[in-house]
Amino acid sequence: MPVFVWEARNRSGVSRKGEFEAADEAAAVSHLKGQMLTGINVKPKGFNVDFANITFGAKIKTRELVVFTRQFATMIDAGLPLVQCLDIIASQQENKFFKKSLFQVKEDVESGATFADSLRKHKDIFDDLYVNLVAAGEVGGILDTILNRLAAYLEKMDKLKRQIKGALVYPTSVLVVAIGVVAAMLIWVIPVFRQMFEDFGGTLPLPTQIVITISDFLRGNLIYMIVGIVLAISGLRRYYGTAQGRKVIDQLLLKLPIIGPLIQKVAIARFSRTLGTMLSSGVPILDALDVVARTAGNKIVELEVYKARESIASGKTIAEPLGESKVFPSMVVQMVAVGESTGAMDTMLAKVADFYENEVDAAVAALTSLLEPMLMVFLGGTVGGLLVAMYLPIFKIADTVG
Repeated sequence: MPVFVWEARNRSGVSRKGEFEAADEAAAVSHLKGQMLTGINVKPKGFNVDFANITFGAKIKTRELVVFTRQFATMIDAGLPLVQCLDIIASQQENKFFKKSLFQVKEDVESGATFADSLRKHKDIFDDLYVNLVAAGEVGGILDTILNRLAAYLEKMDKLKRQIKGALVYPTSVLVVAIGVVAAMLIWVIPVFRQMFEDFGGTLPLPTQIVITISDFLRGNLIYMIVGIVLAISGLRRYYGTAQGRKVIDQLLLKLPIIGPLIQKVAIARFSRTLGTMLSSGVPILDALDVVARTAGNKIVELEVYKARESIASGKTIAEPLGESKVFPSMVVQMVAVGESTGAMDTMLAKVADFYENEVDAAVAALTSLLEPMLMVFLGGTVGGLLVAMYLPIFKIADTVG
């Protein structure tokens, strides 16, 4: 069907515009009149390019999704119709990608699709967790409550991500600076000293010979090293993209001395918060576990959650397979078991999530305090060692001249 571009005013006199498919112009006008719009102007969409609405790999921030969810919940609670809520919020969006997606959701809802099914078409914005919770809210008639829970969940997960990223910014910056300084000295500074040493003649000290050898190797093989690093990273990413590769690498990450426990705590916090939110929203436990497994972020945790799902499907408890795994500590297993026996699984999982989110805070602080002095020692030792190695021959020459 042809696509028509339209402009009109709503009952408040606010200008609206958009585009949709219709059999002909008359059908398009009839459709818009059914939405109580006036001053309708409809014309077929041409082949002109709207440069203002072009987006290149556009994505939305978690904060934008949280604000949308909060606003939507407030409007639904106030009794506004679903379509009107979408129209108001979409019109206010500054992110063109998000704005276009919300108008598409609005059109799907107007054509008779459920809100959840309309969101499901935009997986790059609304993941399975979001869609399933919205579906549960629609069925139970508590969409505003579900949306508020979703917003709280997204805020907590966003806080968790920002904590991890924030802890890595400083160490990463220091490491990059250290590597850049060392590489610059080896590539450009050391050759100048080498020429000076050769002019004076004599035997160079061992540290100086080692540094000059490293400099020669780096300058002679720099291109090959860069290509090798790029190929290694590309190969590692491709291997991680396979099921076996992701399993092996995630298993190794969990076994790392300092990083491993932090990854484990983050995974447990995410598992507990996600499952607790879904169960408290009325999502069936098998569906909830399926979503939790796919959003676990770690292949080992994902496999353990699927084992728990199979256990429940066969009539057993969820705590038993979790207890057999090496990922979930005994405290988590005991809390889950108590939740199963008392029927308060969502409450217990919320307490577990709170506990492990606090543990992540402490682990991130400890990791930061440990990495900072280590990196400073590395940077000072490396640069200082290079300087000493370069000045040793100068001291030797000065002694000889004296």
